[in-house]
Amino acid sequence: MPANVNAVLMDQQEITAIQEELGKQSLMGLSLEALIHDTDNYLTQPIDVPGHSPAGGYAHNKHQQNYKYIDQAGRLFLITGDEKYAQFAADLLTQYADKYLALGFQEQRNTNPPGRLFHQMLNEHVWLLYASLGYSCISHWLTEAQRAHIISRLFEPMLEVATVKYHFDFDRIHNHGVWAVAATAACGAAIGQEKYIDLALHGLAGDDIQGGFLAQLSNLFAPSGYYIEGPYYHRYAIRPLCLLAELTQRFRPELDIFNFKGQVIGKTIQSLLSTAYPNGVFPSLNDASKSMDIKDEGVVIAVSLYAKHYPEDTNLFGIAKIQQQIWISGCGVALSQAYQAQDSVEVPCLPSVELSEGPDGDKGAQGFIRMQNAKGDISQLVMNYGQHGMGHGHFDTLGMTYFNNNQEVLRDYGFGRWVNIEPKFGGRYLDENKSYARQTIAHNLVSVDASCQNNFDVDTADSKHGTPHFFIGSGKTQAMSAYAVDFYPGVDQQRSLILIEHEQLEKPLLIDLFRLISEEAHQYDYSLQYQGQIIRTNVEHKQHAILNPMGDDAGYQHLWNESEGAAAKDTSLVSWLQGSSYYTWLSASSSDDTLFFTRTGANDPSFNLRSETSLILRREAKNALFANVIETHGYFNEAIEASLDARGKIYSIDIVGFNDDATVVDIIGEGITLTVMVNNDRNATADSQTIIEFNNQTYSFQGFVAVESKEV
Repeated sequence: MPANVNAVLMDQQEITAIQEELGKQSLMGLSLEALIHDTDNYLTQPIDVPGHSPAGGYAHNKHQQNYKYIDQAGRLFLITGDEKYAQFAADLLTQYADKYLALGFQEQRNTNPPGRLFHQMLNEHVWLLYASLGYSCISHWLTEAQRAHIISRLFEPMLEVATVKYHFDFDRIHNHGVWAVAATAACGAAIGQEKYIDLALHGLAGDDIQGGFLAQLSNLFAPSGYYIEGPYYHRYAIRPLCLLAELTQRFRPELDIFNFKGQVIGKTIQSLLSTAYPNGVFPSLNDASKSMDIKDEGVVIAVSLYAKHYPEDTNLFGIAKIQQQIWISGCGVALSQAYQAQDSVEVPCLPSVELSEGPDGDKGAQGFIRMQNAKGDISQLVMNYGQHGMGHGHFDTLGMTYFNNNQEVLRDYGFGRWVNIEPKFGGRYLDENKSYARQTIAHNLVSVDASCQNNFDVDTADSKHGTPHFFIGSGKTQAMSAYAVDFYPGVDQQRSLILIEHEQLEKPLLIDLFRLISEEAHQYDYSLQYQGQIIRTNVEHKQHAILNPMGDDAGYQHLWNESEGAAAKDTSLVSWLQGSSYYTWLSASSSDDTLFFTRTGANDPSFNLRSETSLILRREAKNALFANVIETHGYFNEAIEASLDARGKIYSIDIVGFNDDATVVDIIGEGITLTVMVNNDRNATADSQTIIEFNNQTYSFQGFVAVESKEV
């Protein structure tokens, strides 16, 4: 490589190491083969730099493709030496330089400022970042006139927009801000104007407080590494974060970026990976797609970067095995070589973990419990008891999701959006994202008085957070508990979730104890979002010939009341089939409770919502405990007409008693009798001794949770 090459993220030693992998069956060799094939296919198309189109339309998508292939072509030019890649990137960049200043700014369609290429500057920053990286790989190959034209007519105007016209967006402590500073630093490095690197790192004020990469690292991520907006936006923010971190290490090594704030970059990569379900899909905490997974480009980059800069972690090799691709870079070389050195690589069962929230780790947490059975199936339980999540937050503190048998069982709706589908509101967030997807009733928890937590007010929600009570992440009984205080005026809430491994059950038993404390009577709606075919229920319900919405606000207006009935007098039961597994929900109830079967779709004339089902158990009370069991059981295979154990073994859950000191329930089934005891004292520790009397019987236990199994 000539001495004047200015490739921002690859040096000659790294390029040589990558070249040595060409044609090999290593992770790097296979990733290179895929990159070459993909890029060569795009190069067969005529170059097109379009003008404007509707958001999510042709021009939007074409600009996205163009920046991707400028970057890919630039890297492949350095790796293969084939000038067709340099010529393609040069021609494309030149056409953008010819047209950029002639394009007016797009019409602003939301709260984000518009660019010339895209309807929001976020996309413009992504374009600038990738185009700059690609340019840096070919700049030595260009003539001086070509370089001057591209810099003066394209890159410098884009930098002026980013740092002057939209300075408020540049200094934003948000995922948009991370993209802005990463793009600015990469462009400054690529064109030899390193003042932009310093602006990106330290902010426009240069104080590391008001803005810039160091301020973002200090404020967006908890000491645990958890990102305030949740996994979906974390995997998006991790991409520019890793790219800028790698650039910073090369251009400002004195900052020791990979040890900054207690190695927050390494921790945030681990944090992101630890949120994922066993199938690699991220749970829908806050606004989120239901299909985004660890194969996303940002996560691929993050895994490669971690392999280079942090101690070896064999779990990462399992993640890379799922991804089946790596970042074509020096970091990717490090991962590929370490991967090949392993005797064998297994897909990991990541450990249970509680991830603290807030810059100082004192704003609640997110809990992730995993339990693997003898056949290797992993059950994962997720509970949110952290921060709201800024503008992308959902009103679902104490909400949960549950995963096993390679599927999400107790589901989260995710966001209300059809990404990049232009006829659906330009692919942007739909009105139904606010009116349903973010509302409390759309999640697996309790809504009070048919309303939303914090009255759907973002500022109020951002001022609060859940209160962790306990987290037990190992052993045959794993559990977590948390409080949400005054998220509804005058009502405190506590949720305790417990997974129990039992020798007579193939899958763990999920116990959900949701307690509400109030001096006044309220309507409490405990909801579960499930997917599948109802198999049986012991509730005598009446299906409605004429459908009506469940309410007129707080998401209820979008729920059809399909059927309802008085709950069973002791234990209500609903069983459904999802995929090849049966699931049975049992809830301690009385005939004064009402069970509703609902479906989304009401007041949705544009059919923006997916048709999804839920159960709602309604109760009028002051203090209340929803005591529930979810049992996974049986097997169904329609192709061979096989059905086994369609009825679960558990048949009742009884509330022994509950108060501010403890909750005690009995779970009874075929050959199974369990007494589950939970310490509710907010000052409890793992050594606390609890002695409590209910119904003239004394219960005693140590710590947070105890499960006693009785002889049957």
